[in-house]
Amino acid sequence: MKRFTITYLILLPLLFAIFYWTVSPVAKFINYYQTKLALWFLHTTLDAGRVDGVDVWINSHYKIFITNACNGMIPILVLTAAILAYPSRWIKKLLWIGISYIVFTSMNLFRLYEVSVFVKKQSDFHFYHDILGNLILMVTGLILFYFYLKSTTSQRVIR
Repeated sequence: MKRFTITYLILLPLLFAIFYWTVSPVAKFINYYQTKLALWFLHTTLDAGRVDGVDVWINSHYKIFITNACNGMIPILVLTAAILAYPSRWIKKLLWIGISYIVFTSMNLFRLYEVSVFVKKQSDFHFYHDILGNLILMVTGLILFYFYLKSTTSQRVIR
């Protein structure tokens, strides 16, 4: 457990520096396309005219905007650090990182859609985005990590 915790605490900022920090070319590339995917999804599923660039119009007086913090990369990186820190075979780690990316991206798109549809006024935003939306992502991450742990053997990997 100590090794897992130390490895996790080292990997988490490292992954954020590579895949999320705005000065990283890798992060710029990934965040650009993650955000584009989210905007494309909202543009495709919402009524015409509700998505304008990075803005999503809730009503004629209120809009939200999709930023890097909305694209789902934060929970993906948190779970990826946990998967990488836990001792198991590399093929299992890579498989679960891929599964987690697909599931988290899908759930994040659902979260953005849910916020865009159910927020009718600015005061609704806190509940649907900060509470319900983040709860969806946290529960998703816990379920994914639980199934990752269930899929690994209890044998320690020799490195």
